[in-house]
Parts: sequence; C-alpha cells; structure tokens
Amino acid sequence: MENLPQDQGFVLAANHTSNFDPWPLGLPLWPRRQLRFMAKSELFNPILAPILRAGGAFRVRRGEGDVEAMRTAVELVQSGEIVVMFPEGTRQKKGLLKRPHTGAARIALTSRAPLVPAAIAGADRLLRLGPLRVAYGEPLDLSEYDGVDHKRAAELATEQLMARIEELGAGL
Repeated sequence: MENLPQDQGFVLAANHTSNFDPWPLGLPLWPRRQLRFMAKSELFNPILAPILRAGGAFRVRRGEGDVEAMRTAVELVQSGEIVVMFPEGTRQKKGLLKRPHTGAARIALTSRAPLVPAAIAGADRLLRLGPLRVAYGEPLDLSEYDGVDHKRAAELATEQLMARIEELGAGL
C-alpha cells in the first residue's frame, strides 16, 4: 500500500488471470478510493451494465483502437481517479503468455500520471479456497521516455511494466 500514490490519480496495471481480479486489487483501497476500469462493451447488457458502472467500469470496444475509451481513461486519471488496466487485455490461460497491449503506458504517459505495477495471485483458484495475494510495486519512472516518440515510449514502458509485474508475481 505504501507504493500507491495517495493524493493523485494513477494507472494501476496488473496481471489478469480471473474475472475476479479487480476485487482484490481494489478492496485494500475501499472505501477511500474506488478503482475505475475498462470492461469489454459486450458485457454492458441491460442486466450487467448497472452493476458494472457501480463497480467503476466504463466500456471499451476491444480490437478497434477505441479512442473514446482511452480519452475517458486519461480524463479519469487526470481528475484523481485510479484507472486499472490489464496489459494482457484478457484473462491469461495457464502457461500461455500474451503479447501485452501498450494502453496502460499510453494512458500514464499522456496523463503524465504514475504507472504502478501490481501482481495478483490466487484469484484464479477461488473454488479451491486458496489465499488471495496482491503486491503493489513502486511507480515506474517514465521520465526517461521524455522526448521519445510516444508510440516507442509506450512500447518501452510496457516492456518495463511487464518485467516488473512478473517480478512482483514471483514474490507472491
């Protein structure tokens, strides 16, 4: 918890193994702060939409380069909110690593906000009653990417982010 910025918005980026992942990330911060996160637009049906919105979600059209969702995320971070991103974009299958998306780094770079890595363990084993563990890392120093082309900066920051998430996960 000591690694999380207290009085400003930031991007919190974590591994993604379960639909339950946002909850262990956010519970330690509740009720003082609520997480905001992108959820695929297909989930926003008449039954789930009110629940998702109450839980802090906003829609994203995956695979379309949703400019509006990115703009919403940047605005939320700039207004002091915590925006959660799962760079893998979808839940990870056991043993299968996906090429990460650069969205978390792009939002942090655009909003000039901290990018905080996190790792979650145990959310994929809820039925076996395994312990839930979360590690929040120190915000990454993105100042080294000042003056670097935005696309390249996001790629480099994402590589750094994913390495840090992996390190945090190994410690759980």
